[in-house]
Order: sequence, then structure tokens, then C-alpha cells
Amino acid sequence: MTFAGIKRIVWSIFKYVSLILGSFISILPVVVCIITAFKTPDEYASTNVMTLPQSWAYIENFVQAWSQANMGIAFRNSTIILMFVLAGSIMTGSMLAYVLSRFKFKGNGLIRNLFLFASLLPGIAMQVSVYQIMYSLGWINFLPGYIIMMCGTDIISIYIFIQFFENISTSLDESAIMDGCTYFGVFFRILFPLLKPAIVTVMILKGVGVYNEYYTANLYLQDKNRLVTVATSLFKFTGPLGNQYNYICAGVIITMLPALIIFILCQKQIYSGLTQGAVKG
Repeated sequence: MTFAGIKRIVWSIFKYVSLILGSFISILPVVVCIITAFKTPDEYASTNVMTLPQSWAYIENFVQAWSQANMGIAFRNSTIILMFVLAGSIMTGSMLAYVLSRFKFKGNGLIRNLFLFASLLPGIAMQVSVYQIMYSLGWINFLPGYIIMMCGTDIISIYIFIQFFENISTSLDESAIMDGCTYFGVFFRILFPLLKPAIVTVMILKGVGVYNEYYTANLYLQDKNRLVTVATSLFKFTGPLGNQYNYICAGVIITMLPALIIFILCQKQIYSGLTQGAVKG
């Protein structure tokens, strides 16, 4: 066997071993979470995390997680937040991208560079000033105020829309304007319907971030009975005397189910949107 053949075999072995190891590392936390969610409190206290439960029909953990963590209210609040934040982010992001990509004016490049600079700043570094603004406006423990803050300019979304606009010929705009269409008409009637792949991509990126957001939700929605979200609801089972991981794992599975169902039902559109709406260099 030649050296090239040996090298190819070694590379193939390394590649598949790396894929198997990566898959195992990714799946292991989910498997541990599922096993723990079906254990009784006694089983959880007396067995290790990989010991299978005696009965997979034990659902008391799920019942307790749903009731004690107010997960019904949490899903309602998270759904409301998601609907308004996604609608607001898509509209503001696409409109800003439309202006920056279709209109050439002094400062266009500066604005783009400022957006890029803003994306490099860590969000935690700006939380002091953001909190002061939210507090002065009276938007602490105020769901509409939290929604408005989360609708803030999403830099990645803007660049996705800009890249997609640059792949749409300007002849469409010119033809519509010659026919008497206004700029708003060009955007809403002609260009916006063509943004479906980019919109799907933005919805995935923004939706996952908002659904899983814990820090800002915990900071600005401090009423854990009335303004709890999916991400903050499981904090109910943590405390100075220890964490109730059997309830936490059951709650994690409950929070995963809506996203899993949506992914299974819409995976064709999701893959299509990620492929066609991706940023192209």
C-alpha cells in the first residue's frame, strides 16, 4: 500500500472518529436530561446520572415542573414576546437594509461601519446604561417595555437583509417607480415578498435568541409570578440549599418540545431559508 493510501485511510479514520466523538458529546447532555426527568426523588438522590429509571411512566416531575414553575404563564409570555419581537425586528431590519442598500447618500458607509462596530461590543458592557434608560422610562417589570428593548436593532439581521437586497436587481425598483409606484410601494409590494428566505433566516436566529434569553429577562422582568418567561421559569427550582435537577430536567424537556415540533414540521422551509438567506461573501 502506498503512502498516499495509508494517509487517506488514517484521515478517514480520524474524520469519522471526530464525528462520532462530537455527536456523543452533543447528545450526552440531552440523554442525561431525559433519564433524570423520569426518576423519582429517591432514585435521583441514590443513583448516578446514567442509571436508568425503574419506570418510564413516572410523570410527576413534569406535572410539578409545569405547576410550580408557572410554565403555562411562561409559555404565554414567551409567545407574546416572540410574536412582537420577530415582527418588529423583521420590519425595522428590512427597512433599514432597504435604505442602506438602495439609496446612496453621504454617511451610508459610515452607518454600515458603525453597525459593524456595534456588533463587536459585548452586550453585557452596555447593560448599565440600558438599565438606567429602562428604569427612567418605568419599563422595569413592564412587558411592553421589554418587548420594545428586545426589538432593538439586530445587526446580524440587517446585514442578512442587505446581502439579500444586493442580489435583487434594481431594475425592479426602477420599473415600479416609472409606473408611478412610491418607495413604500416598491418595498412592500415588490421587494418584501421576495425576502422570504432572508426572513426565515432572521426568524430562526432572532427567535432562538429571544426564546432562550435568560439574562435580560431575569433582569427586567423581575416579577417571577406574573412576568415569568420560559427561560426564567426553571429558576424556581434553584436555591441556596441545592437544585432540584429532576424537576429542572423535566422542565427543560417541556421547553424543548415546542421548538422540536416546529423544527420537524417546518424543517424544509428552515433549511431552504438558511441556504438562500445566508450572508454571501
